[in-house]
Amino acid sequence: MSLRINDTAPDFTADTTEGRINFHEWIGDGYVVLFSHPKDFTPVCTTELGVMAGLADEFAKRNAKIIGISVDPVEDHHRWKADIESVSGNSVNYPMIGDGDLSVAKLYGMLPASDGSSSVGRTPMDNATVRSVFVVGPDKKIKLTLTYPMTTGRNFDELLRALDSIQLTANHQVATPANWVQGEDVIITPAVSNDEAKSRFGGFESVLPYLRKTRQPQ
Repeated sequence: MSLRINDTAPDFTADTTEGRINFHEWIGDGYVVLFSHPKDFTPVCTTELGVMAGLADEFAKRNAKIIGISVDPVEDHHRWKADIESVSGNSVNYPMIGDGDLSVAKLYGMLPASDGSSSVGRTPMDNATVRSVFVVGPDKKIKLTLTYPMTTGRNFDELLRALDSIQLTANHQVATPANWVQGEDVIITPAVSNDEAKSRFGGFESVLPYLRKTRQPQ
C-alpha cells in the first residue's frame, strides 16, 4: 500500500517501550512524528534516536509527540536505549514501537506483504526500506512523508522547520517559499483575492501576478 499526503494514517495497536498503545488514541489532539528504523543497534539510527531525544522539548512546544519504530521486539529496544544515551548524552523518553512481526512496517508500506511475519534472522539490508518519517496531524491525516537511505542520517532540524510550515499554513491561507524559516515572509495562496489579502494581511508585495508575498501572520 502506498500512503500519500492527506491519506488517513493507518491505525494500529502495538507494544512500545512505554506500554501498549492504540496509535490514533495516543495521537490525541496534537501532531505526531513517526520515524522508522530497519534494525536496532545500527550506527546511523543510533545517532538519529539520540538527536530526536535531544529535540523532544522543541517538538513538545509545537504540540507534537515523537514515536519511533524499529523492526525488532520491545525487549531489544530497551537494551538499545543505553547505547543511544551513551552516544548522544540524551535519554530516550519517547516510546519506541516493537515491530517484531513486521505488521506496522507493512501497514505503512515500508515492507512488502510477502516478507513474512518475524524479524528474527532479518538483517538491516532486509529492512532497508524501513527508513521513513510520517508527520500526522490531529485529524489523523498524513501531512508529510520523507524516506532516507540507510547511509544518510536524517536532518531533524528540517523536520521542525517543515512542522512549523505545516502548522502555520493549516491556520492561515498562506504557503511558505523555499528555505523558509519562522519569521520570514510567506506566500498568499491563490484562493485569496487582492482585496481580501489587503484586508487580512495589511498589504502584500506582488513579485509576479501569481506570486504575492506578505509578512508571516501570527
